[in-house]
Amino acid sequence: FMINQLSKENIEQNLRDAGCDIHSIEEFMNCRENYSVQKQILFLKCQKCGLLEKLHEAQKNIDCLDYLIYMIKKESDCNGK
Repeated sequence: FMINQLSKENIEQNLRDAGCDIHSIEEFMNCRENYSVQKQILFLKCQKCGLLEKLHEAQKNIDCLDYLIYMIKKESDCNGK
């Protein structure tokens, strides 16, 4: 038997630190009180997927900027500037 070290406050702080908004935190806490461990984990995995989508979108944006920097440098080199 394992002592439950996950207090409501610790869980809420962890979710805030992970970027969850108040609605998501409330939704998770409701899930924690009313549903199985599997549903809690599924909820957290869905949150993780959302963050990964944002990360991939940000990486795409960075790649576009890197390409533009590369092209401007290349243009500058060709024009002798």
